[in-house]
Amino acid sequence: MAWAVDLQPNDIVAPLPNKNYVTISYLNTENSTLYKNGSAQAGNPVIDTQSAIFRGTRSYDLGSLPAVSFIQIPYGSIQPAGSLASQASTTGIGDLTLATAIWPYHNRASRTYLGLAGYLISPTGSYSSQRAFNTGENRFRTDFQMGFQAPITSSVDGMIAVDTMWFGGNSQCAATCNSLTNVSLNQKPLTTTQLGPIYRINEIFTVAASYFYVAGGATSINNNYMNNVTNTQRFLLSGQAHTPIGRFSLQYGRDTEIKNGFVQTRLLAVRLMKEF
Repeated sequence: MAWAVDLQPNDIVAPLPNKNYVTISYLNTENSTLYKNGSAQAGNPVIDTQSAIFRGTRSYDLGSLPAVSFIQIPYGSIQPAGSLASQASTTGIGDLTLATAIWPYHNRASRTYLGLAGYLISPTGSYSSQRAFNTGENRFRTDFQMGFQAPITSSVDGMIAVDTMWFGGNSQCAATCNSLTNVSLNQKPLTTTQLGPIYRINEIFTVAASYFYVAGGATSINNNYMNNVTNTQRFLLSGQAHTPIGRFSLQYGRDTEIKNGFVQTRLLAVRLMKEF
């Protein structure tokens, strides 16, 4: 299951140039009941995923425009349980992500920003066609994102971002595609809209709330349409603390409505970003 590129509070704010950052994240998610076209399926599946994500970031000027690039690699584990207990668990490296963002418009005085970002996710992660769950997807993915942020009040900003992800094919899909032999998996583009307020309490603490609507992403196996369009709504609550050690972030979220797939009942993320 592929999701949008979730933004952190103030990710749409243009960075100062010539800065280097390292971000270390820990994510814990749980998915449960399987839905097909809005109907819950029998069984009590549980998919517990834990991952550590390492990101290195560099900001700079691209001509007269602020820009930033990063490289990111995850390492994680997936533990199926409940009615999925017979499926193999897996631990390994995830897919490598390269990204660059630029800001065609940035006005620090008015706190107004328009940013564009492109992502390339390469199939470098651990993958076996004989496993239903893998930390890598064995396919390329690209994503284009546009975000806008502007003030609502003196201490509250509003943000909105839209991104679309495109998927390369996976010609070695077996267990994930409920097949005994390798078949070809293809997926339609997946579009996500995320929006919400960002409240700056003081110089140290910031909180935010985001609503997500995810649509598209239907799959085909050997050119047979699977009629499994993603139509998911979810929320994400964020808190940040700017400290001498670095910027700490804590996030919690979950799905609120789902049409196809395993519903996400918990997303917990902890991050530390350090300038060096």
